[in-house]
Amino acid sequence: MYLVSTLEMLKRAQQGGYAVPAFNVHNLETIQVIMETAAEMSSPVILAGTPGTFGYAGTEYLVAICEQASNQYKMPVALHLDHHEDYADICHKVTAGVRSAMIDGSHFNFQENIQLVKKVVDFCHHWDCSVEAELGRLGGQEDDLIVDDKDALYTDPDAAVEFIQKTGIDSLAIAIGTAHGMYKSEPHLDFDRLAIIRQKTDTPLVLHGASGIPDADVRRCIDLGICKVNVATELKIAFSDAIKDYFTHHPDANDPRHYIVPGKAAMKKIVADKIRVCGSAGKL
Repeated sequence: MYLVSTLEMLKRAQQGGYAVPAFNVHNLETIQVIMETAAEMSSPVILAGTPGTFGYAGTEYLVAICEQASNQYKMPVALHLDHHEDYADICHKVTAGVRSAMIDGSHFNFQENIQLVKKVVDFCHHWDCSVEAELGRLGGQEDDLIVDDKDALYTDPDAAVEFIQKTGIDSLAIAIGTAHGMYKSEPHLDFDRLAIIRQKTDTPLVLHGASGIPDADVRRCIDLGICKVNVATELKIAFSDAIKDYFTHHPDANDPRHYIVPGKAAMKKIVADKIRVCGSAGKL
């Protein structure tokens, strides 16, 4: 097996009325847990890495690990560049084997965003790499990217149509009231806006900031056309909390082969739950 783009994966999800969960990975253990659980549940998954993750682990390491996971479980795997902003950096990682990229130009004005995204699309499509872009801005923090709530913008449906037509992207991340990180108060999603965007385009739509969103709201988003759901913070919290608890009960522990095990078990529960919420079990 080998690394694949998300193009066909998301089209199948769109046609089947489910979503593919995209889990942010941070280390070997995250990848192991996601792949093991996905194989057990026969679910397609996307392994997403921010620039910080690629910098921490190394692009070549991540590509090799994900290719090995694909071979071990005999299932296609999409290793995805999450919230990447630099054209040259994306080109390097795509030539290294990555076949799914998100170019985040949402901090630029509309026309500058289009120009950057179109440049990335032209390069990536030559390598059979799918491209996701974002229109509108999510509040909160993703890796080193911090957006104040006052700077968060909702996606304009008509602008979304023009953006898709002028860039040729394969999927669009939209802003409908979600945020990166965990929520300090109950989120209120603009389902009407999502429905309008879905009516205006058949391009696969992506929901960022799903950590902490009630399951019923995520399912409603999927019913309204979302076919990729991003999950990051919940995995990190589950992993770290379980390890902290282990050290509380085993203060003299020093073997990562022991104290990381409960962290992996905690992440596995989150991964299985998100696969169920997305309705992707049995869709491989």
